[in-house]
Amino acid sequence: KAIELARHMGFSEDDLVQVRRGALLHDIGKMGVPDSILLKADKLTDEEWEIMRKHPVFAFNLLSPIRYLKSAAIDIPYCHHEKWDGSGYPFGLKGEQIPLVARIFAVVDVWDALRSDRIYRTSWSVEKVREHLRSLAGTHFDPHVLKVCLDSDVLVE
Repeated sequence: KAIELARHMGFSEDDLVQVRRGALLHDIGKMGVPDSILLKADKLTDEEWEIMRKHPVFAFNLLSPIRYLKSAAIDIPYCHHEKWDGSGYPFGLKGEQIPLVARIFAVVDVWDALRSDRIYRTSWSVEKVREHLRSLAGTHFDPHVLKVCLDSDVLVE
């Protein structure tokens, strides 16, 4: 879905290759997070969240030396937890400080998470997810990216 949305937003074919790589690698930094945290069925403690929030930096450290990965492929794992209003992590980037590809992927990542069954909850309906995403425009998500996403056929099953 990230590739479809990036294509819809005018990314070149070369850039789409990098988007695909970044999407596939988006959570590779979780390799640096202990399984006791990753697989925990209960809510994470503040200390556990502090460790979990380091996974984008772990990803950057793993991926940045790889020459064929361009910025788009690294920006997704590094910045997809940043939020439009600056409340995200790891840096608290705000608005257009967040790379466009990460703003795109953030929408797709939340869509996928909510449409999937998890240990702690069942998946949400398409309409419930779309309504939830709409409610996060301007806080969690770039309003323009979200509008393009919701107005296109990208987020449909």
